[in-house]
Amino acid sequence: MADTTTIHLSYADLVALLKSIFVRNGVSEHNAQILAENCASCERDGSLSHGVFRMAGYISSLNSGWVDGKAVPEVEDVGPAFVRVDAKGGFTQPAMLAGRPLLIEKVRQTGVAVLAIRRSHHFSALWPDVEPFAEAGFVALSVVNSMACVVPYGGKKAVFGTNPIAFASPRAGASPFVFDQASSAIAHGDVQIAARAGHELKPGTGVDCDGQPTNDPNAILDGGALLPFGGHKGNSIALMVEILSAALTGGYFSGEFDWSGHKGAQTPFTGQFFVVIDPTRGGNDVFAERVAGICNLVLEAGQERLPGDRRHVTRAKAEKDGIPLSKKSYEQLRDMALEQVPIVVRKVET
Repeated sequence: MADTTTIHLSYADLVALLKSIFVRNGVSEHNAQILAENCASCERDGSLSHGVFRMAGYISSLNSGWVDGKAVPEVEDVGPAFVRVDAKGGFTQPAMLAGRPLLIEKVRQTGVAVLAIRRSHHFSALWPDVEPFAEAGFVALSVVNSMACVVPYGGKKAVFGTNPIAFASPRAGASPFVFDQASSAIAHGDVQIAARAGHELKPGTGVDCDGQPTNDPNAILDGGALLPFGGHKGNSIALMVEILSAALTGGYFSGEFDWSGHKGAQTPFTGQFFVVIDPTRGGNDVFAERVAGICNLVLEAGQERLPGDRRHVTRAKAEKDGIPLSKKSYEQLRDMALEQVPIVVRKVET
């Protein structure tokens, strides 16, 4: 019988544990801290398909030589409102943080600026990339492409990645309004989780290797592909993401890179695009209040909750009780760590 014990850790302890694993597998201290915080934040907020579940893929990609864990991004000032970053084959998050100070400086000067990242690996949720901008009072939108696993509407071959788009805005009296959604019917990580759990997916999620509709996550993963959400409408968004995050940045399209020579590689080698806006330039001195107002209207109209609201509830609970991990996941992380990182278990549930 499976052990159902749950171990609760503080955010700081989970970050320390994950950082140790990254360092052990060739990531610089600086980059490891950034990646560990990103992964722990996803786990804390309930984005489980991008939390510790992803650690095996990170490590496999690092050990395959596919991604450079010690990469030092190169920030390029290429225009009054344009920042470009070459991630040098490393992960996106350190590249984004390297370019962020110059990006914010330009936003304050011009009212709007863009950040284009290329030669980068993105393997996480997208909301952690935009939420900090909204917390600083800005409006932010970002798109990133990934590995080819989505069939174009009416097509038979995967061309697009799950190609998410994320948006964040300040909201008066509440946490920022943030949404993060794939342009595919479901995130690829959720397909993997469903396959592990033996769950079927909803109709319209994907196709098998013969292009036939299937609800079986294993059939999608074994030579099949996902479908865009909303048919041709999701297809258009996925194509836009390829143009902005790959064609514009100088990154790879989702089906353009070749990782066949790196056995175990799982992190897509692509690009990412941001546009960040200072809402005070819009001539509206009550912007955050207006955002809160339209959000309240949506709730009053009967929508149960807004995108991102559940994450904040989960975050608050984790801050109080600790981040829950299954005993199996906790022990796997301890085994992967560089050393016996001192951990204080907040709570154990059985």
